[in-house]
Amino acid sequence: MKNSSFAAINLSSESAKAQVSDNHPVAFVNDHVVRISTMTEAYYWHCHPDSDETFLVLEGAVLIDLDDRTLELKPGDLFTVDRGVRHRTRPLGARSVNLTFERAETSTVKLET
Repeated sequence: MKNSSFAAINLSSESAKAQVSDNHPVAFVNDHVVRISTMTEAYYWHCHPDSDETFLVLEGAVLIDLDDRTLELKPGDLFTVDRGVRHRTRPLGARSVNLTFERAETSTVKLET
């Protein structure tokens, strides 16, 4: 995917396509990627050793499980998970939509529960 300075991205259209869990890039900013994530089930426990990850909720609610607590993010809420921090995300309810911002070449390490 390549950004176009002359085309707007309609996030409602991007998320409407997904009836099951989906996570795909919608834009690149310098060395970062912006992804739209439609969640219908929990994502596995993981960390990103080389990038922070920021979540911005657009629709529904997202739970972010950390080792010591669970955060509930609602539309308009923004939260950053620091690099190397073990976490997982899951929708509160049947479906949620959020944007994530992270380094484009970041690695994801799957972790045991």
